[in-house]
Amino acid sequence: MRAGAYSPNHIGNDAAIFNAAADQLRKRGCEVNIYSEEQFIAGDVKEDIIINMCREMRSIHLLQKREDEGALVINSGYGIENCTRERMTRILLGSNIPYPDSLMVNTDEGITAALKKAGFTQCWIKRGDFHAMHKEDVSYVRHPEEAQEVLQEYFLRGIRRAVINRHLVGDLIKFYGVQGTPFFFWFYPFDEGHSKYGHEAINGKSTGIVFDEKHMRDICQRASEVLDVKIYGGDCIVSPEGDIRIIDFNDWPSFAPCRADAAPYIAKCILTAIKERK
Repeated sequence: MRAGAYSPNHIGNDAAIFNAAADQLRKRGCEVNIYSEEQFIAGDVKEDIIINMCREMRSIHLLQKREDEGALVINSGYGIENCTRERMTRILLGSNIPYPDSLMVNTDEGITAALKKAGFTQCWIKRGDFHAMHKEDVSYVRHPEEAQEVLQEYFLRGIRRAVINRHLVGDLIKFYGVQGTPFFFWFYPFDEGHSKYGHEAINGKSTGIVFDEKHMRDICQRASEVLDVKIYGGDCIVSPEGDIRIIDFNDWPSFAPCRADAAPYIAKCILTAIKERK
């Protein structure tokens, strides 16, 4: 299970989808043992099929070690690490996945001139080294001078690297998917009052911009493949012209609004991987 520190404002939801997926596996004849992330780090997990929602860096490295030794790990420890902000940004841009214009910087450097040269005004500053654990790990700024101030705060907090994304105007959409299955769910989080940190208010209420849903699904599926994350979710922006860009991608999110529908597909994805391995 995911340690509580890595489920900000979603401890119950994260546990619920994990348990729902485990129940679906049991219904299909699997024996499922559930451990805490702390038990995994302590070396208590001996099984060679590991289904996890881990986020602690020690867990991630241990998952990678177990994979290298031949264990089946879903989501992959390498995929989880790929979802840390700077790695994700480099992989998505390098794979031509639609994503905002971005700068990757040291938090102790001056970035005002670079932002002005790149034409950035409103933008988002995100810690580059890890998943967001606190509201302040993702910050909206209105101009380059404010960006410099926030970056300095990141440095003082001990965060050494940051990603700066250009702010995109349009409808904010949250999505959930399971690789290799038909399952894909999306909705407008601000309209539904779904929020982790309140950042959804920046883009505000959706305007119902028409877009190609199949294209969105295809983009998200491609992202899951290049990041090596089978059970995934994230956020994207639909521009007024209908263009779709991913702005965030997460390994095994809460699936809170679609948990009952998602759990059987998560179990199917896991069983497929087990059969392919055999």
